[in-house]
Amino acid sequence: MNAKKIVGEKAVDFIQDGMIVGLGTGSTVYYSLLKLGRQLEAGLSIQGIPTSVQTKELAEKLRIPLIGFEDVNEIDLTIDGADEVDRNLNLIKGGGGALVREKIIAKASKRFIVVADPSKMVNTLGAFPLPVEVVPFGAQLTEKHIKKLNGEPRLRQSNGTPYLTDNGNYIFDCTFLDITKPFELEIALNSIPGVVDNGLFNGMADVVITVDNGEPIFLDRKR
Repeated sequence: MNAKKIVGEKAVDFIQDGMIVGLGTGSTVYYSLLKLGRQLEAGLSIQGIPTSVQTKELAEKLRIPLIGFEDVNEIDLTIDGADEVDRNLNLIKGGGGALVREKIIAKASKRFIVVADPSKMVNTLGAFPLPVEVVPFGAQLTEKHIKKLNGEPRLRQSNGTPYLTDNGNYIFDCTFLDITKPFELEIALNSIPGVVDNGLFNGMADVVITVDNGEPIFLDRKR
């Protein structure tokens, strides 16, 4: 069973003709994009806004029409993945490095659909290190402030040098003990000078699609 394929493809069922669609990043959304490409060939008409350079390149290969923020007021629907999902449908995202763009697009969307295989479903967030995007200037000081919140930050590396996001920033992958107060932690991290944003997506997901006994299930935050 390929759970990522099941949930990634199922999310595309939410897309209707004429929509503006936020296109997420990651190994599960990959299957959403493949199915969306097939539906476009069959006559579906949508416009997409990618959350990363990686997604933009894949969308272009699949001939998914893209549109810029300057041409829209809001996004009808965004499909994206998650690194962790708690029982209240709060998320940790950013393992792929696109957390800031993902959050901007999710916030601008009427509906935010999250695709997550069963391994991403947890009772409490925190086993997956929380990504925090920071500006390079003064990053050492920003790191010290994160430690004051009882986090253990580790600068993400790529080929022996600091990893750079699509925005040209660093990412600290921060280990916290169980994140029992995710809303408070999100605010505290974003109050640190130098922090651009962090990977806590609290209260944003409208629907989470996961798998149970080989079948897709839908968890709705509004219920």
